[in-house]
Amino acid sequence: MAGMFPTPPQTHPAPARQRAAPPPRPPEPQPVHTALICVALPALVISSGTNGQLTGNGMEGFYRSGRRVLARCVLRVAGAQPLTVQARTLGADRARFTGTLRTPHDPGPDPGLLVERLRNADGTERITLHNNTPRALRLPVEITFSTDLAELSAVALGLPGPDLPASVHAAGLRWTTDTVHATVTATPPPDDALAAAGLLRWNLDLPPGAPRTIELTVRSGTTGPTHPPTGGAALPAAGTHATRPPRPWSTARLQCDDPRASALLTTALDDLNGLLTRDPAVPADTGLAAGIPWRCTPAPAEALAAARMLLPLGTRLAAGTLRTLARSQHAAPGPDFGRIPGPLRDAGPHSPPSCTGIEATLLFPAVLAEARRWGLPAPDVERLLPAAERCLTWLRATSARVAGPSAGAGCVPDPAPAGPYRCETQAHAHRAALLGADLLDACDRPGAEELREWAAELRRRFRDHFWIDDPGGGRPAALCAPDGRPLTRLVSGAAHLLDTGLLGSGTYAPGLLDGVRMEQVAKLLNSPVLDTGWGLRGLGSKEDGYNPFGHRSGAVRVHETAVAASALAAAGREAEATSLIRGLLDASESFGYRLPEMYAGHQRTGDGAPVPHPTACRPAAVAAAGAVHALLALVGIRPDVPGGTLSVRPLSGTPLGALHVAGLTVAEQPFSVRVGGRGLGMVEEAADGLQLGA
Repeated sequence: MAGMFPTPPQTHPAPARQRAAPPPRPPEPQPVHTALICVALPALVISSGTNGQLTGNGMEGFYRSGRRVLARCVLRVAGAQPLTVQARTLGADRARFTGTLRTPHDPGPDPGLLVERLRNADGTERITLHNNTPRALRLPVEITFSTDLAELSAVALGLPGPDLPASVHAAGLRWTTDTVHATVTATPPPDDALAAAGLLRWNLDLPPGAPRTIELTVRSGTTGPTHPPTGGAALPAAGTHATRPPRPWSTARLQCDDPRASALLTTALDDLNGLLTRDPAVPADTGLAAGIPWRCTPAPAEALAAARMLLPLGTRLAAGTLRTLARSQHAAPGPDFGRIPGPLRDAGPHSPPSCTGIEATLLFPAVLAEARRWGLPAPDVERLLPAAERCLTWLRATSARVAGPSAGAGCVPDPAPAGPYRCETQAHAHRAALLGADLLDACDRPGAEELREWAAELRRRFRDHFWIDDPGGGRPAALCAPDGRPLTRLVSGAAHLLDTGLLGSGTYAPGLLDGVRMEQVAKLLNSPVLDTGWGLRGLGSKEDGYNPFGHRSGAVRVHETAVAASALAAAGREAEATSLIRGLLDASESFGYRLPEMYAGHQRTGDGAPVPHPTACRPAAVAAAGAVHALLALVGIRPDVPGGTLSVRPLSGTPLGALHVAGLTVAEQPFSVRVGGRGLGMVEEAADGLQLGA
């Protein structure tokens, strides 16, 4: 903030007693890189990664529908806290904490009591004590609870509320505000409950070798009379899966010579299931929340990007996401007609924020066109076609408003209408035009030829104004300013120039780059300036403003790395694709195969490991879907269900060895493929009527 406001001139410093107090520090996001997060939206629980206790510090606690339902859950046995020796996830929605405790009867240093806590995002926890001593034990067990019923957004910024007073309620405790309440109940019921201390107490008899279990259930709801206030809606009760949507994709399975690939795929799909949410307007339509803990609701561009990367597992997620976004589309006449709304997001230190709504608007027709190639039924395509046409109308109208000889003429500004003109936005726009034209032709709708002509003109302008020649072979500009000045910094967003989109007969749409420039971009993506060895950093390490932890200025973003790997594989650049896929797989091992949305862009060393970003979402939709996307790039599936063809073009180098992928979905039917050690693919299961080719 320094330099934003002028400082009044002073000849001498003011006396200490007259000096103004420094401005308060703005709230900062709480670190979550060591947290163990379990999620089954709208519920999640955030625990310390090293301690089974919920202390209420930071973001710890059970959450439901964006509110912290329980902040503190501290267990003591015989007056002591168990020593946690292991904390691990058992799935996206549950974790186990294993602890030990010495009893007064233990003769040596070996603990005689094992304490296991199985914690579930749905609001349940099972605490089991195992007596491993040769004698019966009678142990006092106490659990202390508290909560603030604070909003997740406030807790995330380090602004929790005060602890609320508890009252005894049934077999547990209750906390209440004017609008919501929370309860914790225990089975078996406690022998004693102290509301003032927020304490439940038991005296447990444990025979030798026998376990005893206490089950806790956390619930929440609205406070008030029998009939909730106008406009009020009860919070869904924790402890039930009634509101969880079914998985809108098939259960893919991967067997590989490198077993880490299977672990990464399984974990990614499990995380994606935890991020599934329903559209409140039409609960049958599901989409993916952006990431935990900061963005527990869908973000338009990321929801579409994730759905696109998961098309090999079926088209239902894409269809639900497209229908949801179509309902939010601007349909009133005006400059925003056809645009899908979305917020601004930080774009790094060198450019103004970008608009996620513009990216979503350009993704919409491309995702619909590719979903059709993967087998989205014709009635679904027809129902969504008007929304795609409105997106294409917005594309043409927005670029037409930028006239004259400047670099932006005929390009798409982001944010509209003033710009700048980002490299990746032009790539998204070009793909939308070509895949949109393909879609219009297939559905006998007008406008396809005009879109192809527009795309051809954009290609010409891009090569003239966005390509910067230099002694190293040249590079694409990160963006062009409204006055035509290019920003020459090297960014990982250049990967989107290679992601051109799927057309018929397994071919890909032409890109903004010619063959020579495409080869140069592939080399740049594979250079140490961008490739850390763990993935692509957002800003080249030699650029001004590079920060290895910068959200858009140096951190590794899993989504862009996966896009680059898949696009490079499709373009025949197998060595570069292999390097990126291996880097992501190696990084995932350090993160327990749950890739965060980003991590620090430090260069890989022989004995190093990727450095976590303290506030990265984990799980994150585009990171988990990106893992699936990168792994399936090894197989190279190219469907054209309307054309009745399907080809498989695996990487010939088989970087992870032989592999077998089953449980995919093409043309609404199961699909499986085997790739041998020499890179030869063999389809084992596919829909009838598809002509298979190499």
